[in-house]
Amino acid sequence: MINGKLVLENGIEFKGQLFGAPGSSAGEVVFNTGMVGYPEALTDPSYHGQILTLTYPLVGNYGVPSFELDEDGLPMNFESNRIQVSGLIISTASFDSSHWTAECTLDDWFRSCGVPILSGIDTRELTKTLRDKGTMLGKIVPEGEDIPFHDPNIRNLVAEVSISEPEEYGTQGPRVVLIDTGVKASIIRCLVKAGARVLRVPWDYDFFDDEYDGIFLSNGPGDPKLAEATIANLSRALKGKVPIFGICLGNQLLALAAGADTYKLKFGHRAQNQPCQEVGATRCYVTSQNHGFAVDASTLPDGWRQWFINLNDQTNEGIRHEWKPIRSVQFHPEATPGPTDTVGLFDRFVDMIS
Repeated sequence: MINGKLVLENGIEFKGQLFGAPGSSAGEVVFNTGMVGYPEALTDPSYHGQILTLTYPLVGNYGVPSFELDEDGLPMNFESNRIQVSGLIISTASFDSSHWTAECTLDDWFRSCGVPILSGIDTRELTKTLRDKGTMLGKIVPEGEDIPFHDPNIRNLVAEVSISEPEEYGTQGPRVVLIDTGVKASIIRCLVKAGARVLRVPWDYDFFDDEYDGIFLSNGPGDPKLAEATIANLSRALKGKVPIFGICLGNQLLALAAGADTYKLKFGHRAQNQPCQEVGATRCYVTSQNHGFAVDASTLPDGWRQWFINLNDQTNEGIRHEWKPIRSVQFHPEATPGPTDTVGLFDRFVDMIS
């Protein structure tokens, strides 16, 4: 290992040791408070362009599983086919892995993918800084080197993580067009398990000449307003009556297509324990989340209403149309990792179009 540091755009520095690929990296620094699930989180396309801080103090102790594919050609142990984060910040690194599924160490994995890890810093202090001052740009640099800051949110990150050609999954059931704005593999798997045939299409794909029974909007990274082609296609789809369901970024894109507005949260929701309540009901659902933008519920037009709210800060966690079969959630019902309180929403969507 070599000495390195994290430099935040406000000038604060955190010194530690570099391993993985011991180079430089710049991006938006965010934090996740989950205790497990780093292989899934690190390959989640929603983190594309970000430097991820894991608040759990020991990372790497159960290693990295093998890259196996399921019968639909999707990775079984990861959410995409590569590491999506620009860099990783942890307190204590484990260079020994102890788990029956482990194929390599965290160090080996990041080194092979060319992504740096900075360890040995006070992640609690860093998290407190981000909570107090808000999400900031940052850069990981070896001692004696420097690179410029870079804001990934000025790029169309959705275009960078979406597929380039349509792909199909499942063999029976109603056909669902899944607009890929950075979809997790587990979301596709949940749709197929619920009984759908999935046509996964690029973020800007004109799907109106295809045959389909429903539309599904995936998760993804960055500012939703930059996915202009997706929003335009959704606005056109909303004029019809086909069932539509969205997750995470899909919630924001649906709101924008309906005429509402979105905004950037101070430090986002990235955890596996976010409490959400369905509007008009009393039950609390514990959810897994990963987003930095949110829907401004006060801007929802006539015919739309909130579906879920976050009980920590009262931000929007879902919207629904008052009479059309169209709805979306800000949280992740597929979890992976996280609680499965709301996984039944996939079945409810498929039931709507069956």
